[in-house]
Amino acid sequence: MIRLAIKTEILQLLAITKACAEDMITRNIFQWNKHYPSGAAFENDVKRNELYVITSEEKIIGCIVLTPKMDEEYLPIKWLTPNINNLYIHRLAIHPNFQEKGFAQKLMDFSEAFAIKNNYSSIRLDTFSKNPRNQKFYELRGYKKMNEIYFPKQSEFPFYCYERLCKK
Repeated sequence: MIRLAIKTEILQLLAITKACAEDMITRNIFQWNKHYPSGAAFENDVKRNELYVITSEEKIIGCIVLTPKMDEEYLPIKWLTPNINNLYIHRLAIHPNFQEKGFAQKLMDFSEAFAIKNNYSSIRLDTFSKNPRNQKFYELRGYKKMNEIYFPKQSEFPFYCYERLCKK
């Protein structure tokens, strides 16, 4: 089940993202750290009704943020569509114990259906340049790789931006 998150679930989500970070580190992917994702970011996501959780057997196992707000780091990117009416995906996480079971696909299916239902022109996101598994995941779903951006608090390496047009 996918539903909006509530504030009291933020600690659970931080535990999930910490487990994801630790799992990525074992694969030499230094994408998330003590600065990101943060409790403050999740609190803002909840306040704006943009944070969704996915559950399995009534237990939260992952999350995703769907927002119409474009981060300033995305401004220099040459996107496929104008910078209006776009949906941005952030903080997609599935606890490592539940990965490779289709839950990330379900979150993306939900996100893409949400974007179409709400008449967004495209979906945009970024993923770490040193995470080929994530790049393949998005590319197989029809996301087009755009330019690079940097998040210095997260890594010295770039993040690749992706965009997919919404088709009704």
